[in-house]
Amino acid sequence: MTKYVDPSYFKRLCELAPEDVCKRASCQYEKGSRRYVIQVWGHEYAIYPETGTIKPIQDCAYKPHEYFYLFIIYYLIHVTDMTISAEWISEKDMPGGTTFFRGPHVIPTYLITQAYNNNLQLFKKSCEQLGGTKINLAGAAFLFHITSRIPIAVLYWEGDDDFPAESKILFDKSITHHLTLDIIFSIAVEICIRIAKNIQL
Repeated sequence: MTKYVDPSYFKRLCELAPEDVCKRASCQYEKGSRRYVIQVWGHEYAIYPETGTIKPIQDCAYKPHEYFYLFIIYYLIHVTDMTISAEWISEKDMPGGTTFFRGPHVIPTYLITQAYNNNLQLFKKSCEQLGGTKINLAGAAFLFHITSRIPIAVLYWEGDDDFPAESKILFDKSITHHLTLDIIFSIAVEICIRIAKNIQL
């Protein structure tokens, strides 16, 4: 389940004081089972630093991308106590983002546009099912709290004869204080895949 997570991450988490991790990440540490429990995008996940395991606490039909687990453990280790800025930015607005988010690191929002095939109402219904809150951007847009410190917005525009349908992800400006660009890419991939696949669930 954690093939993309380097064992050094679990080792680093073992070295941290659980009280500090829980305060920064708004999670819990259960001493008896020696595990962290954190809610990420509406589901609880258990992280066992000593055995190098991350798994959902409850069974779910949807299986997240492996990158999702990399995001979870990196978040536990590195999240800061910085408050949300309430200012939306794109990946290209991040320091180094213009260079990083291209080629193999282009955020695959095309998965969303392909899945919903210019059906704005279906996109709205799907985002609501995933716990999104409607916000006033684009043709339709929804706010998702991936964690308590990582809000993201998913935008969708219907296409017409001149322009194809388009989707975009926006991030709170504070995200760069918590995550590196590669970890931001990891959670963005999961966002695109989950929203695209939700149409089939």
